[in-house]
Amino acid sequence: MIEFEYWQLLFFPLFFVLGWAAARIDIRHLVRESRALPRSYFQGLNFLLNEQPDRAIEAFVDAVRVDPQTVELHFALGSLFRRRGETERAIRMHQTLIEREDLPQDLKLQAMSELGQDFLKAGLLDRAEEIFEKLRESSIAEEAKRYLLEIYQQEKDWAKAIAIAAELPDVATLKDVAEYYCELAAAEQMRSRPEQARQHLQTALEKNRKCVRASLLTGDIDLQQERYADAIASWQRIEQQDPIYLALVAPRLLDAFRKMDRRSEGLQLLRGYLDRYPSLDLLDVVFELVLESDGPEAAYDLVRDELKRNPTLLGLERLIQARLLTAPPETRVDLDLAKGIVQTYTRRLARYRCDNCGFKARQFYWRCPACGGWETYSPKRTEEFELTP
Repeated sequence: MIEFEYWQLLFFPLFFVLGWAAARIDIRHLVRESRALPRSYFQGLNFLLNEQPDRAIEAFVDAVRVDPQTVELHFALGSLFRRRGETERAIRMHQTLIEREDLPQDLKLQAMSELGQDFLKAGLLDRAEEIFEKLRESSIAEEAKRYLLEIYQQEKDWAKAIAIAAELPDVATLKDVAEYYCELAAAEQMRSRPEQARQHLQTALEKNRKCVRASLLTGDIDLQQERYADAIASWQRIEQQDPIYLALVAPRLLDAFRKMDRRSEGLQLLRGYLDRYPSLDLLDVVFELVLESDGPEAAYDLVRDELKRNPTLLGLERLIQARLLTAPPETRVDLDLAKGIVQTYTRRLARYRCDNCGFKARQFYWRCPACGGWETYSPKRTEEFELTP
């Protein structure tokens, strides 16, 4: 047991006095600092608290004019201008900071980074790139590299994006890097250089063996070179990578089987996919093949059975289309009317949606045009995506 001495009680009032003195010193320091700030600074804070950003900005601008030494206020104003889209004012604000000779080095680097972000926001990619290149060897090098990666993606300079991604393993995943190689391959295809494109696609698969896009593009090259069996094999590989993307290659598979005059084999494969991985796009392709091979009644039965299994408005529209092929003339007018009514609702449903930001588009994107995420779009349409359990 610890023994207690009475003389130790003397420490309690001493500690109290020291704490009171320290608090007084802090309060006096805060009071001196607050008196040194311009009155417009507090007006700006008041406007911000009352959700009046326009008046707050004007008050802060007045505060900067009264006391140009308020560096943090310069940074705050510049960020506000940039977020509001007033990039010219943001650029002037940060350039003024950079030109100050008395600005410490760390704050000057911060001002340069803010200026680079201003140029990036304004779409002046070359000027933004120039600034962040200067910052690559500074104490904020990683931040600069992240912005450079964003710039290279916007400029579609995939070779530079690949190079800098190697320095940012926590930012650019192997999935992203594989997509960069797919972009290079797509560019080589446009230039009619299939072998160079193949090399990029092979590298993409080495980076990410589940890169669906690499398999899809490899099949496209095989199809162009009339190597139909190889194309089908490339597209079939997608089932092991991510079967949800089979909906994207179903029309390609149909085209290849037709060119080989092997419709029955293609129908068997695609019907199997439809049973295991139901999709409206797969249904469309299988419907077309069944219509060719077995006639309109069989095609109607196919759509009806699929609608029972997966009830959707988009599926109902397909059913009405199928019924129109076999309906007698006296009922076609009513079916056309029903089809028109359903179509008014399905037009807004037949879209793809980004899982990351929710942006919807009529066409499928490998990279979301809104948030810039790679492979964030589900290849399913909005309605069937929402109904998936």
